[in-house]
Amino acid sequence: MAKLWGGRFSKDSDKLMEDFHSSISFDQKLYYWDIQGSIAHATMLGNVGVITKEEAATLVAGLREILEEIEAGKVHFNPADEDIHMNMEVLLTEKVGDVGKKLHTGRSRNDQVAVDMRMYLRHEVLTIQAQLLEFLETLLAIAKKHLETAMPGYTHLQRAQPITLGHHIMAYFEMFKRDYQRLDSWLDRNNIMPLGSGALAGTTFPLDRNETAAALHFDGPCLNSLDGVSDRDFALEFLSDASISMMHLSRFCEEVILWASQEFAFIDLDDAYSTGSSIMPQKKNPDVAELVRGKTGRVYGALMALLTTMKGLPLAYNKDMQEDKEGVFDAVDTWKKCLLIFEKMLATATFKEQNMRRAAAGGFTNATDFADYLVTKGVPFRDAHAVVGEAVAYCIMNDKALDDCTMEEFKSFSPLIEEDIYDKISIDTCIHKRQTIGAPGPQQVQAAIDANQLWLDGAKATHEAQAEKLAILICITRAGQQCPAPFSCAIREAEPAGDG
Repeated sequence: MAKLWGGRFSKDSDKLMEDFHSSISFDQKLYYWDIQGSIAHATMLGNVGVITKEEAATLVAGLREILEEIEAGKVHFNPADEDIHMNMEVLLTEKVGDVGKKLHTGRSRNDQVAVDMRMYLRHEVLTIQAQLLEFLETLLAIAKKHLETAMPGYTHLQRAQPITLGHHIMAYFEMFKRDYQRLDSWLDRNNIMPLGSGALAGTTFPLDRNETAAALHFDGPCLNSLDGVSDRDFALEFLSDASISMMHLSRFCEEVILWASQEFAFIDLDDAYSTGSSIMPQKKNPDVAELVRGKTGRVYGALMALLTTMKGLPLAYNKDMQEDKEGVFDAVDTWKKCLLIFEKMLATATFKEQNMRRAAAGGFTNATDFADYLVTKGVPFRDAHAVVGEAVAYCIMNDKALDDCTMEEFKSFSPLIEEDIYDKISIDTCIHKRQTIGAPGPQQVQAAIDANQLWLDGAKATHEAQAEKLAILICITRAGQQCPAPFSCAIREAEPAGDG
């Protein structure tokens, strides 16, 4: 079959070469964004007079028909046409005739794929942000419910000091809030349009790149054509953001797995989000958490793969960059699935408050408070530390907790100790008296919840505004069809090309 680029070649590509070279098996995922970019490009070509307005209207109408046919399952992409861009051009020319061959005027597949990938990722970022907002709401709800639920805080996986489950959960809230904010930053930095960069050096046609950028809701066109077609920082940055968030999920999963064990017994996962054993009838396995923990490596791998691909490439476009897509697509799908399933698993879990409290009371988690008590009596902290260390050693030898010591025993550690020691080292006091900003005292945790609820409400409003802005464009392009997630705007009638 003759290639659209085959004019200077004297023979066809080898079949093995065609199979190796083709990307349509995976980049067909970009069909919607490719059509969207092409509609904006065709409209602009008509407005600047490179083609007639009638030709532009024909191209736009044909592209919209192809979109409807693809989404109705009536289109089968041809591997011989290599990629989504050439498949679209062939389909369009078959539909509207030779005018379809004019669509590619003033552009290259190099800038075309760059704009497709940016639009695809922009949409997915908004989708993931919507999931993060829902997850953050779940975390806040759990934290509110467990302001007073005592549990041990750990260092080195050893019981360290008593905290609350609400405080622990809010630590993860802060992590996933940063994940959301990183995506905000991604949107601010990467909403730049490469279309019009051509293969690498722009074009001699009088393209209005500002018009195309505005039509596609970019903040503006890129300012260097070489960078426009060879930049994959936006994909690397996304994969980095995804990797950090998956790391946060994996850490949380590790704790859920530990908490669900009989050794900890802090949490009971809902049957709907657990599995059993094919041989051991008693088993209830935290497979959701284990799978999320395992899938983190896939996202890390995508980041490392693309970094390695890009590290040796001279400007501008190189075919190596075709390798950017599969890893990004997989990372997007993995992150979304993991956020969805983990949130459902956590929201339906039951926390075993009494077990947590018993664990908080064990392991001498109140030892630091004992040392602080001695400091209030005038003992230098380092000396107090030594006294309490000796007291802990004594209690271990005699198989008792600090709270179980008699006043006579306490006096043997230090004559400064008085009856108020029992109140000062009780688990509730250890938690409640920690009132510095960010501490586990319930008042401080409540203050953090209140502040983060305000932030969350603001983030939701901003996100809805961003989604609505892009939804207008999507609804117009889809000619009245329902908008994809995360957009939920009212369905709009298609407007004439160039009027929106």
